[in-house]
Amino acid sequence: MNPALLLAAEKESAQVTDWAARIGWVVGLALFVALVYWLMREGWKWRGTLQGDLPELPTTPDETGPARLTLSGRYHGSTTAGQWLDRIVAHGLGTRSRAELTLTDAGLDVVRPGADDFFVPAAQLREARLDKGIAGKVLTEGGLLVVTWQHGDRLIDSGFRSDHAAEHNEWVETVNSMIETNTREGAER
Repeated sequence: MNPALLLAAEKESAQVTDWAARIGWVVGLALFVALVYWLMREGWKWRGTLQGDLPELPTTPDETGPARLTLSGRYHGSTTAGQWLDRIVAHGLGTRSRAELTLTDAGLDVVRPGADDFFVPAAQLREARLDKGIAGKVLTEGGLLVVTWQHGDRLIDSGFRSDHAAEHNEWVETVNSMIETNTREGAER
């Protein structure tokens, strides 16, 4: 027998793609991703339920006075004060969004397109500082403006990042100066 025929007889044809197995893997992966998404969503809702004791957020009063400072940037979320990973999701405080901040003598007005706006009365402001992170967002040192405020019986840290980071220092100085003035005036009464 011819050796070339023996070699040709031993060769097999190329493997045909097993479409059923491939489709099974794709469907399995899609189901796994859907399950992970659903579990994350349920965890978010559960966290909101656990934080149900948080009172409704104050709304902006009709008269706030002239603006001391304004800031355009991003709202990165709120956490329990001093615990930068303990995100607060109740009343929409966990929703990241664009934000327009306005500081007046009445307090801090946070306008968030696509999310719930809120207002922090001046008497509730406790501190402003520069930090590097808040739940889900870590930046370079001093890249985040964090405002600490009292809401109900909780202290809350809210994180903002200005479109112009150079504005952060002025915000820290002005908010802390305003808090000192309000504390001094309250002690004199």
